[in-house]
Amino acid sequence: MVETRRIDGKAFAEGLRARIGKEVTGFLAETGVRPGLAVVLVGEDPASSVYVRNKAKQTAEAGMASFEYKLPADEPEAAVLALVEALNRDPGVHGILVQLPLPAHIDAQKVLATIDPAKDVDGFHVVNAGRLAIGLEALVPCTPLGCVMLLKHELGPLAGLKAVVLGRSNIVGKPVAQLLLREDCTVTIAHSRTRDLPGECRQADILIAAVGRPEMVRGDWIKPGATVIDVGINRVVGDAGTSRLVGDVAFAEAQGIAGAITPVPGGVGPMTIACLLQNTLTAARRIQRATSS
Repeated sequence: MVETRRIDGKAFAEGLRARIGKEVTGFLAETGVRPGLAVVLVGEDPASSVYVRNKAKQTAEAGMASFEYKLPADEPEAAVLALVEALNRDPGVHGILVQLPLPAHIDAQKVLATIDPAKDVDGFHVVNAGRLAIGLEALVPCTPLGCVMLLKHELGPLAGLKAVVLGRSNIVGKPVAQLLLREDCTVTIAHSRTRDLPGECRQADILIAAVGRPEMVRGDWIKPGATVIDVGINRVVGDAGTSRLVGDVAFAEAQGIAGAITPVPGGVGPMTIACLLQNTLTAARRIQRATSS
């Protein structure tokens, strides 16, 4: 049995936001430009509303300009697209985020494709996905970026380590695999159709669970001493009717087996907004460099 370290994503994210705030102050003093993040929320989804409110608060705390656009759930698709195009043209906006999910009558892919790739701080545009895949400079999805930051902080250089990514979504699984390849890991992407899924996971020095199934990864799936990044955030209801948040990994079972693990909550989650701010500052720097050259 090993002593399992808890990877404190909340503390790391606080430090990252503080560093970003200092860099924003320096960027503003040097260029006269304040990085700006625009967030578009369509509808009244409670979880999305809380998330957008937290984004606005942390954006302002980092010294950036925060722009919020709250639209009714029945807003026509054409109006949403027109707003995105206007934000593309706005020189005060360096990052655009359209909060997902969108109402059923709006084509999310069409909206995401309308965002200027240079302002696509969620990293979902096909141009940024393609540039990441072939190793070019790109804006990277926030959660995968946060995962790799935590791994490098915990382990140092990742070169040569075997990583298994459980999940193949465009939001987490595929981009985090690309980022790990950039770090010279040997990467396997596993999923629901993988034969002997527990056996694949047991090969991993780094195991990233991003499937959205509560406590799917059992303790005996984990290689002793492996570092586990749990991306899952699942709300489960107990026998007494009370709910709690759990990850995709059975956390209690992982204790004494994993060398290190992110808790849920308090692991990967806080990194997402911090990395969104990082992407906004990165976008502002690149846009400023392009316009001044």
